[in-house]
Amino acid sequence: MIRIDPSTNRTYHYWHVFVSGVRAGQIYSYRAEGPYDPSSGMRFDPAKVLLDPYGRATVVPTNYSREAARKQDDNCATAMKSVVVDPHVYDWEGDTPLNRPSSRTIIYEMHVHGFTRHPSSGVAEKKRGTFAGLIEKIAYLRELGVTAVELMPVFQFDHQDAPPGLVNYWGYAPVSFFAPHHTYSSRQDPLGPLDEFRDMVKALHRAGIEVILDVVFNHTAEGDHNGPTLSLRGLDNSTYYILDKDRARYANYSGTGNTLNANQPIVRRMIVDSLRYWVEEMHVDGFRFDLAAILERDESGQALQNPPVLWDIESDPALAGTKLIAEAWDAAGLYQVGSFIGDSWKEWNGRFRDDVRSFFRGENGLVGRFADHLLGSPSIYAHKEREVEQSINYVTCHDGFTLNDLVSYDHKHNEANGEDNRDGANDNRSWNCGVEGPTVDATVEQLRNRQVKNFLTVTMLSAGMPMFLMGDEARRTQSGNNNAYCQDNETSWFDWTLLAKHAGVHRFVTELNARRVFRELEPEGERVCLTQLLRAANLSWHGVKLGQPDWGESSHSIAFTVEIHTEKMLFHSILNAYWEALDFELPRLDKTSENPWRRWIDTALDSPHDILQWETAESVPAYVYRVQARSVVMLFVGAPRQQVTN
Repeated sequence: MIRIDPSTNRTYHYWHVFVSGVRAGQIYSYRAEGPYDPSSGMRFDPAKVLLDPYGRATVVPTNYSREAARKQDDNCATAMKSVVVDPHVYDWEGDTPLNRPSSRTIIYEMHVHGFTRHPSSGVAEKKRGTFAGLIEKIAYLRELGVTAVELMPVFQFDHQDAPPGLVNYWGYAPVSFFAPHHTYSSRQDPLGPLDEFRDMVKALHRAGIEVILDVVFNHTAEGDHNGPTLSLRGLDNSTYYILDKDRARYANYSGTGNTLNANQPIVRRMIVDSLRYWVEEMHVDGFRFDLAAILERDESGQALQNPPVLWDIESDPALAGTKLIAEAWDAAGLYQVGSFIGDSWKEWNGRFRDDVRSFFRGENGLVGRFADHLLGSPSIYAHKEREVEQSINYVTCHDGFTLNDLVSYDHKHNEANGEDNRDGANDNRSWNCGVEGPTVDATVEQLRNRQVKNFLTVTMLSAGMPMFLMGDEARRTQSGNNNAYCQDNETSWFDWTLLAKHAGVHRFVTELNARRVFRELEPEGERVCLTQLLRAANLSWHGVKLGQPDWGESSHSIAFTVEIHTEKMLFHSILNAYWEALDFELPRLDKTSENPWRRWIDTALDSPHDILQWETAESVPAYVYRVQARSVVMLFVGAPRQQVTN
């Protein structure tokens, strides 16, 4: 035990001490003495062993106890501890962040553990569910055609922050903003997770795949006033957290018990320092900020017009060029989609998700909003004069139904979470296609495949940056659980046998991805904003009759023709969410008798006819195309360039 003397070991707000002989790998932790007076916001407890908020690595004893960190007794034997790290002792072999253009980015949201944990992954048991296991599957990701992986939280988190008998699987329970999660490493020496994470980043970069981290700067695993003392609570509770009017309790804008006081200067510095560390020392390419709207709140919980922490992040030179993505809402009703503060932030477009789901399940009054999302959601983003990719387009993510379950369940089935099915969202906008859950009915399965392909097509080909969820390419199911945060089992793991079962869907996604990234692009510095693009676009809307779109309340279909100047091609897209087949007129492009239109996509057809290579696409025989119920068709005219490997 080394005591720190405030008269000699403190400079202004900073406590410091030199310990001779310490080397990388040394385990250490803190204790902090001071008043325990919750009514005034002070919760010092010298019996508790505390993690260093800036610790670069963490060790967790096999007998770790979250409960012991809540009780009054000394918890040294059962507490997590920090590890001394020399971050410069690693050979990056010339690796640098990729800086891939946003217009050529396809995001694959994934869980490091769940990606390879299933026995069917083919990964050796020791490496399943680890950074090393992910490395073994990079060839699969490259073949799939994704250009960025968005990793669900990899910061050290408290796996015991979950209902009794369950574990925190998702990882939205951070205890350290600098240390990689220890169980995601196949190496369990104190420094193993650090090196294995960097090995993974380096290997992904070699394959041309960026690494985006899902970061949680809105709350910690210390929970509410009954929660454990793990780090920040025991060091300076009233500085790090937003407290309620009753200062013994916490403001809870995160829905998890506490809220980080992100715009307090010390906390702001910690957040920016964390981001800089992951970029400079760990070579990550970007960040997705969980419940990012909380970062707009001040210490009283009010939304700021110019939140200092957001401008700190955006203006930091070390973070220039990194991808910054906001989940632009919080759990207390602050919804900032389209109005999130900043000039370079991209946003998860929750309105895209909701409206696309509603359109394809046949709701009324959606055609106008749906068409807007196809064009990059200008009704939401045009006022900012920003790039097309400000909108992150997605239909499913970790939070909610998988794509398979979106078309297989009308209701959530979260009984396994132990909360009597009360947890998880009730507004899922899903449709089970006539049968709740699994079925052997071939007609229902055919319709589900069609709906899955509809969602994927619109996600990939709408203006914006597309994102899809791990396993959606093989119809991964969670058996209707739309909040599987505590299910570290086959409910959440990627079952790799589904790739054979749903080979047609997997092929469809792969072909979509390949064409999405194969585009001629103007230099990034010369790119036009969304509004300029739309003004210059040669675009026309149609219904079943040319030039007569039906924007009415009861309309369920829309078509449009657009010229892609960089491709020197013309596309005609037809989106029919109606429950009957409809005949759509096609534009006549010349006076010859030959129809120049060729079919690229028809989601009503079985694989491999549902999506074709452009070079071998079939000609359309007539100027009328019968579009089947609940399907998407894409036709084109032009001479496509030869596709090459990305």
